[in-house]
Amino acid sequence: MRLISTTRALAALLAVAVLPLLLAACGERDAGPEIRPPAPPVSARGNPAHDIDPLRRNVPITTEVTPLPLANVENFDMTRQRAYPMQPPTIPHSIDGYQVDLNSNRCMLCHARSTAADFQAPPVSVTHYMDRDDQFLAEVSPRRYFCVQCHVTQTDAQPLVANGFRDIDEVLRSERMQ
Repeated sequence: MRLISTTRALAALLAVAVLPLLLAACGERDAGPEIRPPAPPVSARGNPAHDIDPLRRNVPITTEVTPLPLANVENFDMTRQRAYPMQPPTIPHSIDGYQVDLNSNRCMLCHARSTAADFQAPPVSVTHYMDRDDQFLAEVSPRRYFCVQCHVTQTDAQPLVANGFRDIDEVLRSERMQ
């Protein structure tokens, strides 16, 4: 029994390893898959990688760019108008060096409901003290704890792309005029 299985294994090995060599020597081998050189690199837009990307200040993608200097954060400390309902208010001051992690939230030093009046800062909205079932909590809800998920500082940077956003009041006003 063992001799039969060994013989079958040898026959299979010969069929896989030796038979293609014999056929190739006789000239009866299949052509097989055609090997082609790799295609040129393609960017996400489908253009060759040497195309110009306007967000890179018209420098080819294959060239490393020196980054622009960081924009200056505006420090106006005044409430900005919101562009749409439920828009999170922007942060009107620099937050460089603020620690916001699991153990500490520097924003709450001034914006906690208990200390906001002392620092003349707007208190955190009551919605930040509600859990997802609309139950009020004693502390800020964990889902609202990391402020910069929604709130951002404003800078003096020029826009990278054109923006034609108009708030709803402006849209309604222009429709009335027509």
